[in-house]
Amino acid sequence: MNGITESLDGIEVVFLDLDGTIYLGNNLITGAKDFLKRLKQRGIKIFYLSNNSSKSVSEYVEKLKKLGIQAGEKEILLSTHDLISWLLNNNISDTFVVGTKGMKSMLEESGIITESKNPEFVVLGYDTEVNYEKLAKASVHLHNGIPLVASHPDMVCPSPLGGLPDSGAFMALFQATTGVSASHTCGKPNAEMLLHKIEELGVEPEKCAMVGDRLYTDIEMASRAGVNGILVLSGEAKFEDLEDSEIIPSLIVDSVDNLSHNLH
Repeated sequence: MNGITESLDGIEVVFLDLDGTIYLGNNLITGAKDFLKRLKQRGIKIFYLSNNSSKSVSEYVEKLKKLGIQAGEKEILLSTHDLISWLLNNNISDTFVVGTKGMKSMLEESGIITESKNPEFVVLGYDTEVNYEKLAKASVHLHNGIPLVASHPDMVCPSPLGGLPDSGAFMALFQATTGVSASHTCGKPNAEMLLHKIEELGVEPEKCAMVGDRLYTDIEMASRAGVNGILVLSGEAKFEDLEDSEIIPSLIVDSVDNLSHNLH
């Protein structure tokens, strides 16, 4: 894995983070479309991963389409998928969700009640439609001993104007108001986010690369899954963050624009 270069020689599958890696807000990262074109010309499989649980799969497909990127629903892997899998594996169907309509629709399509008056779990996602009533209801459930599960740990969502409050920030809010922390957190950096798809494809982990802008989710997950972790500096992470980090990327580049050139 230490031998990976910017040319991505030997790589068969690329997993791409979205926020801060392919786009920032509603703007594509410079060179992102050409990078994707280079991957497709080489026959490299592409999957898009996001911890951002504010949108459903179909909403992500539509957002990418508006940005000029064609992606099928099976190419989108979200923390919400990992969350649904965890809830179903634990036979949990009654929840109170602090999340968007898009996130709730994905849970409901899987048979999970999202506004139960007697929930088994409070479920926390990246709720861009949050209001005080939701926070208050969730807090009451937490005060009454209902445990909390979160879709992902990200503290901020990258934007062109700076980091915006994400799921981790809401977790900190609930910790401050109720003393309750999440009993389980889904999404990146859980290795399963990658390994389910790697096993399905029948490819060796060392022939895969995870490209993302966060050390503690994207690169940590790559390390846990045994795939090459490529850190881009176009989103949250800055080069100085590496000084005190125990998480070491296989490769560091300014952006995806630097990747998949100079084929041998």
